[in-house]
Amino acid sequence: MTTRRDWVSCWVTLFKLRIATLITFTGVVAAILASPAWPTAGTLVLLAVSLLLASASAGALNHVLDADIDALMGRTRGRPIPSGQIGRGLAVRVALVLMVVALAAAGLGMNRVVALHLFGGVFVYVVVYTAWLKRRSALNIVIGGLAGSFAALAGGASVRPDLCLPPVLLAAIIFLWTPPHFWALAIVYQDQYRTAGVPMLPVVHGAKRTAWWILAHTVLLVAVSLAPMLIGARGPVYAATAAGLGIYYLWRTVQLVRQPSAASAREAFKASLVYLTLLLIVMLADLRI
Repeated sequence: MTTRRDWVSCWVTLFKLRIATLITFTGVVAAILASPAWPTAGTLVLLAVSLLLASASAGALNHVLDADIDALMGRTRGRPIPSGQIGRGLAVRVALVLMVVALAAAGLGMNRVVALHLFGGVFVYVVVYTAWLKRRSALNIVIGGLAGSFAALAGGASVRPDLCLPPVLLAAIIFLWTPPHFWALAIVYQDQYRTAGVPMLPVVHGAKRTAWWILAHTVLLVAVSLAPMLIGARGPVYAATAAGLGIYYLWRTVQLVRQPSAASAREAFKASLVYLTLLLIVMLADLRI
């Protein structure tokens, strides 16, 4: 018997709401960074709703397209579609409705540039990454990382449709953060990805080489994260915190290079989440300190 809690949990999983929440937060931060004064509450709410719905739509379509390989992996075979809890047809219909509502809210409530960025993020994640590159290239997530960057661009465009530097820098941070984040997880589950026939980097080149790729991306990420301070967009609080977080994340990736095991990769994966979440928070905090 399926309880209401189980039913809600199925849809939360289908929409990948934990990822969607982080993407939404990224867009809201970008909007605040791009605005000379705080954006209106209405703009932030509309932006957050649009981002959350668009991301949820992309997450559901990702589940639909990946249902066959999800069924082959222990980590994912319990997801709503391969487990039979939600049908593919229903998932597609709901996802398309959410996407239409998100794009309409963005285009009519804010501007067409926001809607364009939302659509770009969904297109890259669903079509470019999931449908095209994921099963064909070991560098799938490098290109797929652009999907999250569109959230920052959408947030910036919600208050300044003309391209401005702070949201672009945040988009670059997200772009550089995404591959090492997912590569660490891929090391943990590389045997399952191999069974499913997904050519993630550790499957194709091994954990040791992947760890070096993670370290290289993390070095670039930390360098770019300090750029807002260099152009005067952030102050000393951000600079000190970003440097400290960068040292912490680099230390975890160095540990992974020294011992490219599943345990070290899991710690690097956790460190990536801590790093990005606190970096976004301090970007906002720095505005008030």
